[in-house]
Amino acid sequence: MSIHRPTRIVVVGCGAVGATTAYTLLLRERCEELVLIDVRRDVAHGEALDFRHGLPFTGKTKVWAGDYADCAGADIVIVAAGAAQRPGETRQDLLPRNAAVVQQVVAQVVEHNQDGILLIATNPVDVMAYAAWKTSQWPAHRVIGSGTVLDSARFRFAIGRRLGMDPRNVHAYIVGEHGDTELPVWSSAHVAGAPVSLPPEEKDEIFRETRDAAYEIIRAKGATNYAIALALDRIVTAILRDEGAVLTVSTYLDDYLGVRGIYMGVPCIVDRTGVREVLPLHLDETEARLFAASAAALQAAVARLPEHA
Repeated sequence: MSIHRPTRIVVVGCGAVGATTAYTLLLRERCEELVLIDVRRDVAHGEALDFRHGLPFTGKTKVWAGDYADCAGADIVIVAAGAAQRPGETRQDLLPRNAAVVQQVVAQVVEHNQDGILLIATNPVDVMAYAAWKTSQWPAHRVIGSGTVLDSARFRFAIGRRLGMDPRNVHAYIVGEHGDTELPVWSSAHVAGAPVSLPPEEKDEIFRETRDAAYEIIRAKGATNYAIALALDRIVTAILRDEGAVLTVSTYLDDYLGVRGIYMGVPCIVDRTGVREVLPLHLDETEARLFAASAAALQAAVARLPEHA
């Protein structure tokens, strides 16, 4: 007789993104065990206690503030630890502050877990996912960055609003860096198989709105947290349900459109194994040039990591 092992998710980092992600997972009952870890143990304890007081309204998820030993047996470890982006900062500005944090966190996770999936949310996420992969020494398909999943959602929302359509019926991707060099793939954007027909100036406006959304939100309220939590929940769901969903997560590229040796957001099939397959991306000439420029920017950023990354 097989013994049931409860589904466990660990969230490392109880700042705005980590706490909101954990709350989203709790509300949607994604796991049977939810563990919160933070260097500020009192914060993790307070969040876990607050969550538990809501369990009569939700479900039977067991929630606690733990330590890295609780990563043993975890199906997914979400890393949201590190400094948040401040008004006027780019995501790449966070690299010096967050590289050491992510490396230390991952080193402690893998002391207790060798079989789960690492889902990296800390910015700059593509570079941090690369650092996590190098530190963990795990197969790349089990170390995933949130990539441009949120950017693609923002893109679809902006297109849908212009067209007066439900954004869930808009199929369009943002790829490349989760950051200033990301690019829209207009050449394959469609609604019901028909290309998105908008004037060039409107397309430019939609992309600027998409690319700069985080800056606007951070200026207004200090942090982005709700939409990224939903994006992370979407990735978690694809993994736990073995969906084979196509998501633009950040993954390791090896001779992909001439790019190798870095993590970037591109369409991938995500299932219980992590990134099962990296899908081909068909770009027009302008998009290919922008993709190469985004890759070059990320390669330069990776070169700034400490030698042991």
